[in-house]
Amino acid sequence: MANGKKKPMVQFKGIMKRFGKVTAVEKMDFDIEEGSLVTLLGPSGCGKTTLLRMVAGLEEPSEGDILINGVRVNDTPIHKRNLGMIFQNYALFPHKTIFDNVAFGLKYRSVPKADIEQKVKRALEMVRLPGVENRMPSQLSGGQQQRIAMARAIVIEPDVLLMDEPLSALDENLREEMRREVDNLQQMIGVTTIFVTHDQREALSMSDKILVMKAGRKQQEGKPHEVYNEPANHFVADFLGHSNFLPGDVVDVDDAVVKVKIETGEVLVAENKGGFNTGDRVEMIVRAQRFDAFPEDDFNPQANMNHFTGRIKDRSYMGGEVSYFIELGDGREIHVISMMRTRIYNTGETVNVQVAPQHCHLIPLES
Repeated sequence: MANGKKKPMVQFKGIMKRFGKVTAVEKMDFDIEEGSLVTLLGPSGCGKTTLLRMVAGLEEPSEGDILINGVRVNDTPIHKRNLGMIFQNYALFPHKTIFDNVAFGLKYRSVPKADIEQKVKRALEMVRLPGVENRMPSQLSGGQQQRIAMARAIVIEPDVLLMDEPLSALDENLREEMRREVDNLQQMIGVTTIFVTHDQREALSMSDKILVMKAGRKQQEGKPHEVYNEPANHFVADFLGHSNFLPGDVVDVDDAVVKVKIETGEVLVAENKGGFNTGDRVEMIVRAQRFDAFPEDDFNPQANMNHFTGRIKDRSYMGGEVSYFIELGDGREIHVISMMRTRIYNTGETVNVQVAPQHCHLIPLES
């Protein structure tokens, strides 16, 4: 991943895209640093692929400008933008050999034949598939075909690499392997990469920066740990990870903590990160993994901790962790995901859970 402040390689300045009366992208301002991997994350129909297609030159912006390496490219044709593109369906030519697939972009750039052979060989080595030049795409597995698509995209030494849901057609184990592959390759060649996905794990594990989108609008941008731990609003918190939402009123604020009286009457404590005053309506967000669970007969509540007592209503075993839905006395439920280091609780069992103030994040309550 990229380190330090670098110049922007891709810039969106007031970008807007309409299809008839439908606005697909709404007034987007966003910079992508040189050499970084930035993920456009959001549900289907949020505008992330439309944004990518505008960078590629496959769609024209309705308003605003797109700059690549400081140059406005709104009117620059696709083949002059020097972009590498990788798609969900690989888009390999089935009737061409692997060599001809990878060499395709080089031939259109009038690269000498000897150089083409050298560049194709190096690109295949980089994606760890040396010696497959004479095979056909049908002779390779899905993961291998995706590697060939990556080789074809990087062989032209693009200024920007565009990846649109490139791993979604693979099974889960292969996706995990290819996530590492893409991440390692991007770091190796240092190419600025825009990665589109709806998969939060892909975004969190690979990105230097994440741009979360909803209905064509930017909801939040930041480093993965910032977006995950300090979501800007309810949507971001709900889309990334498993969250509990506890609405209430701020009843006290000091330098260290904010006290919030939630709707059940309990007063909970959150770390004071600024921005809230007594009387504010807020929503306390607690990630399901942040709770610690204890047996009813073995619980010594720690000072300054928030704690609840409830009954296991539902339990799902997920391998290395267990997901619990715990019903509190007032009928409200909280979601707790507990690592397998602790014992497994049974449905109907009473448990105590607690969470530290630093793991309680406050946002304004949305109407």
